[in-house]
Amino acid sequence: MPKDIFIKSVALKNKEIMGYRECGNGNRTILLVHGNMTSSKHWDLVLENMPDDYKIYAIDLRGFGMSSYNTPIDSIKDFSDDIKLFVEALNIKNFTLVGWSLGGCVAMQFVVDNPGYASKLILMDSGSPKGFPMKKRDIFRRPTGKMLTTKSEISYAIRYILSAYRFNNRFLLKSMFTTGIYNVNKPSISKFNEYIDDTLTQRNLLDVTYALSYFNISNEHNKVVEGTGEIEKLSIPTLIIHGDKDKIVPLPVARKTKEMIGDNAKLVVLENCGHSPIIDKLDELISLIIEFANRAY
Repeated sequence: MPKDIFIKSVALKNKEIMGYRECGNGNRTILLVHGNMTSSKHWDLVLENMPDDYKIYAIDLRGFGMSSYNTPIDSIKDFSDDIKLFVEALNIKNFTLVGWSLGGCVAMQFVVDNPGYASKLILMDSGSPKGFPMKKRDIFRRPTGKMLTTKSEISYAIRYILSAYRFNNRFLLKSMFTTGIYNVNKPSISKFNEYIDDTLTQRNLLDVTYALSYFNISNEHNKVVEGTGEIEKLSIPTLIIHGDKDKIVPLPVARKTKEMIGDNAKLVVLENCGHSPIIDKLDELISLIIEFANRAY
């Protein structure tokens, strides 16, 4: 029997509308945060296959999916502040926070800014605590040793992706997903088409790419901005799940994240898995989430 997954929205105090998916009825709560070029839609297989005795929320970040984009974001903190307003609006407490890719950066920022809200953190093929600065390249696509620091520079660097959004070029986006995200396994044809349609709902690709360049909660400089050192505040139990064949965020990034967070973090490497464990290792992913959410600390 298909599980009931409810599509809802809530008005936040900052005048944004946050769309989200909700399922389950348990007293253990899990909050899922998607990555760039995706939305809560891309968590659908997790929602459908998690046991019913978990209350699960999968949100759409501002400018993605069903959520509004009334005020453009300037930083990853803008997203994490939205999550705080969301959990306060719905009175969600003591939850396991799961962040995928960009969502991992958002989740880390949320945890260091808001102690006492999330009790556990799962980083799934997450971006680095040092963000994702982009290298400046010459006309032959060779790195120059410098980084892109302005929106105009970044806009030019990702102009083909921005054009794909502007002109609904599903072929190009599908090719990008196949090469970068679904390099191990692909979703079914129908799911893949649904995901690409959903990707095209994003309205903030340039703003997000810029924000990722300036996100840095580490103790190191990322060649764009000095780290804030806030990673030292990340003290809750943390599970890092990462595919060994991830082409978007290579495995060494996860190992470095584990090193930065310290002893309260555990790294699990999924073999023959790319950037989307949801597609490549769904059963193993769900088992890891359940085991971690249930574990007493």
